[in-house]
Amino acid sequence: MKLRALRAGGRIAVISPASAPKAEAVERGVERLCALGYEVVLGEHALARGPLYYAGDVKSRVADLHAAFADPTVDAIVCTRGGWGSAELLPHLDAELIRTHAKPFVGYSDHTSLAIWLQNEVGFGMFYGPMVSADFACGRAVEESVDLASWRHALQGDAAWGVGAMEGMRMLRPGDAEGVLFGGCISILAESLGTPYALRPPSDGGVLFLEDVGTKPYQWDRLLVHLRYAGVLDAAKGIVFGDMEQCADVFENELLEQAILHSLRDFAGPIAIGLRCGHVYGPNVTLPLGAKVRLSAREVRLEILEAVVG
Repeated sequence: MKLRALRAGGRIAVISPASAPKAEAVERGVERLCALGYEVVLGEHALARGPLYYAGDVKSRVADLHAAFADPTVDAIVCTRGGWGSAELLPHLDAELIRTHAKPFVGYSDHTSLAIWLQNEVGFGMFYGPMVSADFACGRAVEESVDLASWRHALQGDAAWGVGAMEGMRMLRPGDAEGVLFGGCISILAESLGTPYALRPPSDGGVLFLEDVGTKPYQWDRLLVHLRYAGVLDAAKGIVFGDMEQCADVFENELLEQAILHSLRDFAGPIAIGLRCGHVYGPNVTLPLGAKVRLSAREVRLEILEAVVG
């Protein structure tokens, strides 16, 4: 399914499907999106606070998501932040409405639940990339927290672009792999397994992207073993990990890599690590989940082989 492209001057709807953002951070992020040439409209409940830590109740958050998709003047949807709460929305989402008004949806972290649902039920992937208050609002300039090159390549529909060493990626194991890009935040992905909203890996195999925040080496080991037992790794021809700076301090980096290689000792494909996408310090890369990609150890590059918008 081809989605509409987000071009200069396009209109972005900003919503909060999970935790409540800080209003001042949303305001700063919106200002920076506008400075990039976009028109921005806030969802009715985007700045809601409560109940608990949510940005409104389930009904309100679902209403904002549906309204953003249904609005013909909106070209793309970008979340304010992650946190927790996206999974609560899944039983209430209207697949037919979203399929009829398909458009780019950008988020990461907790929104992995929505990414899985979109791929399973509607047939298109989420753009795993920077959010309004979590990324666009950060840093002295937007370039410090958002990788604008991949943002534009992914959302404008450019063909044959990629990310690699310049975006922090390096190889832990050599080889090449090609297939559909799938994955997201490993803890959210793992929690989906055994539910009606579980990840369904590509039938022909693909390249698995995994990242997280605050996940220690032994927890990565445990989660990867869980994915192996659940059959998720059977569909992976190659694996790309995020940069891990928010998972291990400088003294744990080597232990983390050893834990990953230990849990993947029977995995035959190439393994990369360090890609600055998701929970990162520095410019956050945008990845089009659901696109066909190629992971090359020789070039240290994840090549995006097709545009999912146009």
